[in-house]
Amino acid sequence: MRISQVSDHVGALIEDVDITQLTDSETNMLVDAWGEHGALFFRGQTLDEQQHIEFAERFSSIDINKFFTPIEGHPQIAQVLKEADHTVNVGGGWHTDHSYDQIPAKGSILVARDLPPTGGDTRFLSVGAAYDALSDGLKTTLASLHAHHSNEHVFGAKTGYDEGDNRFGNPEGVGGSIHPVVVRHPHTGQKLLYVNAAFTTHFVGWTPQESAPLLSFLYQHMASGPFSYQFEWESGSVAMWDNRSTWHWALNDYQGHRRLMHRITLAGEELGGIS
Repeated sequence: MRISQVSDHVGALIEDVDITQLTDSETNMLVDAWGEHGALFFRGQTLDEQQHIEFAERFSSIDINKFFTPIEGHPQIAQVLKEADHTVNVGGGWHTDHSYDQIPAKGSILVARDLPPTGGDTRFLSVGAAYDALSDGLKTTLASLHAHHSNEHVFGAKTGYDEGDNRFGNPEGVGGSIHPVVVRHPHTGQKLLYVNAAFTTHFVGWTPQESAPLLSFLYQHMASGPFSYQFEWESGSVAMWDNRSTWHWALNDYQGHRRLMHRITLAGEELGGIS
């Protein structure tokens, strides 16, 4: 198995391995690489739904998403779909999955099933590298802050998706959580900026209006810095990313074409701050 870093701050390509036939030693190597690089990319893989589940369970138990429509016969796998006649895709902006849960997801594993002829790439970003690039003064300020995260504006009854969009359900299941703005990765110890534009609503003790300037600065700093990498999907591609140490963004640049991905989300642990 070969592990090759693909950018300065995030991502590694894993080659010469069949992920349906992993040894325990290879699994341990992937765990270490995942912690180091935040996102791992595989090409030329052939795995069915059950093998997708078995691969995921090597790294954690499965956290079943309560909003995404699952694929038939496998409730552990969420359908991430944009039909040719949809204009809005899923995940079309920088975010991290499940930050709205009090125990956020550890990671996600996405398998390409049906790809457009061009476009549909996914961008990834290191929130650890973004934190490291901040000034010491701002780091001190952020260390004492907590932020509120919510999914109501995304998966609630009134969202940006069309009424009757069958890609999602369970609007009564929405809710929120509070996390430190700077968390320490549970396994690597790395300090991470844990806010995102999709689900973070405000700092605890601040109004949304008071929070907006600082949150906007952080988002701009993270998105415009040299912290990201763009992954081009092919048939047989698999990506797994750490939802604590990365952001991701599914590009919506393939209007008129279908894109179907299968996603499994991995259960994590409660995140602690650094102060």
